[in-house]
Amino acid sequence: MFATYSPKTQDLLQRLNAFFDQHIYPNEARHHAELDALRRAGDVWQPMALIDELKVKARAAGLWNMFLPHAYKGQGGISNLDYAPLCEVMGRVSWSGEVFNCSAPDTGNMETLERYGTDAQKEQWLEPLLDGRIRSAFLMTEPAVASSDATNIQCSIVRDGDHYVINGRKWFSSGAGNPRCAIFIVMGKTDPQGPRHQQQSMVLVPRDTPGVTVLRHLSVFGYDDAPHGHMEVVLDNVRVPVSNILLGEGRGFEIAQGRLGPGRIHHCMRSIGAAERALELMVDRLQSRIAFGKALSEQSIWHERIAESRCMIDQARLLTLNAAHRMDTVGNKVAAADIAMIKVVAPNMSCKVVDWAIQAHGGGGVSQDFWLAEAYAHQRTVRLVDGPDEVHRNAIAKIELAKRAAVRKGLTVTG
Repeated sequence: MFATYSPKTQDLLQRLNAFFDQHIYPNEARHHAELDALRRAGDVWQPMALIDELKVKARAAGLWNMFLPHAYKGQGGISNLDYAPLCEVMGRVSWSGEVFNCSAPDTGNMETLERYGTDAQKEQWLEPLLDGRIRSAFLMTEPAVASSDATNIQCSIVRDGDHYVINGRKWFSSGAGNPRCAIFIVMGKTDPQGPRHQQQSMVLVPRDTPGVTVLRHLSVFGYDDAPHGHMEVVLDNVRVPVSNILLGEGRGFEIAQGRLGPGRIHHCMRSIGAAERALELMVDRLQSRIAFGKALSEQSIWHERIAESRCMIDQARLLTLNAAHRMDTVGNKVAAADIAMIKVVAPNMSCKVVDWAIQAHGGGGVSQDFWLAEAYAHQRTVRLVDGPDEVHRNAIAKIELAKRAAVRKGLTVTG
């Protein structure tokens, strides 16, 4: 089914790969150098000149906002299946997504605003996001509760006349470190006593609202992911107009499910891109290093690992493309099991392949001289973002159990 990509995707892939060859790969060293210079200057949370330069080139090349499923004023309009291979390419360099205005959490936030926002909300926040003038963050996870169960969220959203008053503490709020981050989408409870999946709501909170404090950044395996960052944010009696709510009170869980489906596809395809690049680096390293009188690539253990890597990558890619196709044709709800499966399979696969590539590089593999340590830190993190493995496995199992229960019920009735 997916042996040949659509003409639209083939064209975008050709142009995207050409852009990577000309502008992304050659600038990886500069990206690291700019970050190091900002760190030495004592303020790493600043926009990067390289990214701003490349954004101009990406827009000129027609490689901008490629992720948006539904066209908005001439922007976007691409299926999940068509976008997936593009996302794989962007997964080969962790910072590249921002160059094309296709980086998380902005992609998910823009999709949320396009799908659930009012015209006024779209004009105020979606349009500058699509234009790349501002960035955004998604505030859902909390340090005090197991946020893998979103119904545990304790951040309170209380109506007071024409305003909502928000109190809570969020963490791992990705993107909140960027100085251009201007808007938060905050998930909290408007009705703690209501039905379990109707207690939550989402509201738009401008970054500069009084009572908002970005407390600290949280490193991931020692990486700060600056200037993007994963931040701990305190919301202390933050007041926003009632008009800032998305879709309506009690609709937060529904929005979250709609938002996270495409996001999981994006994460998985980026994981596949990272694994593909790791395999390439592994093979190159094994062919260039001699141990015990012959190239490492001639050792049988590495034949096993190379072959297994190829099998796992292609299996994960096909499973992810199938999930994207299902989302496009039957919708996210019906494709829930497909989405859950890829979220388990792709990052676990990528962790394994990157780990083998690290082993092939020896001590260098865990150093900053190579991309692999950073890649492993990121891929291991993907096993937690948008729901940990355990949650997705639980969802898959429940769907399978329900299917068999329905079959048994049907057999009983007909018998």
